[in-house]
Amino acid sequence: MTRADLVAILARSADDSKRAAERALAAFLTGIRDGLRRDGSVTISGFGTFVVTRRAPRRGHHPRTGKRITIPSARVPRFRPSRGLKAAVR
Repeated sequence: MTRADLVAILARSADDSKRAAERALAAFLTGIRDGLRRDGSVTISGFGTFVVTRRAPRRGHHPRTGKRITIPSARVPRFRPSRGLKAAVR
């Protein structure tokens, strides 16, 4: 499913235009991004939780030269689905 598919579903279910549905989806995604940046987690009841975790530094290699490098630690977003979402997918 693509973003365009989601916009079409939102527009159809809300009896609204695709332009309004696109704005709603953009606002939703911006809210999640800002919530992760500010609080570190966003919980949507019945769907799941978006969280920010810290990835530890690790050793790797440069693909062109083969030289060993250290990949620094990073903050990365993760998603934990709710029980209801897991059950629906199974």
